[in-house]
Amino acid sequence: MNASPAHAELIAVLTAVTGEEPRVMTVRSGDALPSGPFELGHRSLQAGLREWVGEQTGHPLGYLEQLYTFADRDRTNDEAEGRTISISYLGLVREQAAPGVGKPGWHCWYEYFPWEDQRKGASGSLLAIAERLHAWAETEPSRREHRQRRINFAFGLDGAPWNEDLTLQRYELIYEAGLVTEAATSPNSTTGRPMVADHRRILATGIARLRAKIKYRPVVFELMPEKFTLLQLQRTVEALAGLTLHKPNFRRLIDQQELIEETGDMATETGGRPAKLFRYRHAVLEERALSGSKLPLSRN
Repeated sequence: MNASPAHAELIAVLTAVTGEEPRVMTVRSGDALPSGPFELGHRSLQAGLREWVGEQTGHPLGYLEQLYTFADRDRTNDEAEGRTISISYLGLVREQAAPGVGKPGWHCWYEYFPWEDQRKGASGSLLAIAERLHAWAETEPSRREHRQRRINFAFGLDGAPWNEDLTLQRYELIYEAGLVTEAATSPNSTTGRPMVADHRRILATGIARLRAKIKYRPVVFELMPEKFTLLQLQRTVEALAGLTLHKPNFRRLIDQQELIEETGDMATETGGRPAKLFRYRHAVLEERALSGSKLPLSRN
């Protein structure tokens, strides 16, 4: 039996926060993440990724880290050209116009995962999904209790706490239940905008990684302007986490970790009095990168 060839693909989850929205760079008019094959002429995996992202989006890349390698046999419904192994990267950038050739554009995370935005409480999308998941759990009586426990744990139901880090687990549970278009079901607005192949799963992996990472590494500063107010910093973290944070605790913990310093300048925030402008301390950032540092997620 002739074995189908395996192809290596490089794929990028590029994230920015603009206007208090977490955004992802897409191609194909929002249906896919920037990607391209790893070729012999590429000096390294990262160099190849930068080349593809530059060609398809025209957007500069800054902070970049390897995310995950996806190689499951059933990743796509089309295996005519052989198996594809995708090596994904998470990039943090500040949003700019994207003049590339791949129909690039920025889209909010929550177009693809509407249930993940908990800043105003449980959304109608989450409630509708929970109802459909409960119905799915009932379809197999022998597995009903186990399925229900998984649903409650992942979605913070029946007294279980909401855990913002479980983005991937929630998506995979919805996929398993056959509630998303990628699982060969009819489109449904409550389960978010679909993407090609398993690009939405890859995006969910990137969101989960970043949500966990902002708690112990100061990577959020890669998304901030050179100067910012404390409120802007808090709103950025809230946008990423999909949560509303407790303002006094957030500011106290930021002060305790000595991650930022005043610039001596002031900014007028909308509807409020002038606020101090801050910048991150490069020396502290370098030191904390070795030992670990977190940004607080203190919920209301």
